[in-house]
Amino acid sequence: MVQLFETIDVDVPVRTAYNQWTQFESFPQFLDEVESITQTSDTLTHWVVKVGGIRREFDAEITEQHPDERVAWTSTGGDTEHAGVVTFHKLSDTTSRVAVQLDWAPEGLAERLGALVGAGGHAVKKDLKNFKEFIETQGGETGAWRGDVDA
Repeated sequence: MVQLFETIDVDVPVRTAYNQWTQFESFPQFLDEVESITQTSDTLTHWVVKVGGIRREFDAEITEQHPDERVAWTSTGGDTEHAGVVTFHKLSDTTSRVAVQLDWAPEGLAERLGALVGAGGHAVKKDLKNFKEFIETQGGETGAWRGDVDA
């Protein structure tokens, strides 16, 4: 398993950052490898991603979610095995920190080599920069789901 951890500070209130992160179907607008996400229920999503030219599909289940604090998930089937958590931290009334921890199992030679040279960490860092640009340019969230999912 490869573990990645990255953070970014965004110039929006923590509520705004969290609300946008709950809009999973908008992820292709700022996550480069994500082609589409379909939310099939409050806690289930279906992902289509393309990493290193390889297209993969999988389902993910939200295993814990608390408004303005955290969203955790794990893959439940398909072409990839991973789990993660995003936490949201208030730095001021207008600035927040978004922290991503991702655990994934590289499959195949290309993914294993990519993991060795830190490609996953670079990708997460770039995606967080894309999120920052998206949410700050947007000026607000495109929607919100403020439900609670207990672990």
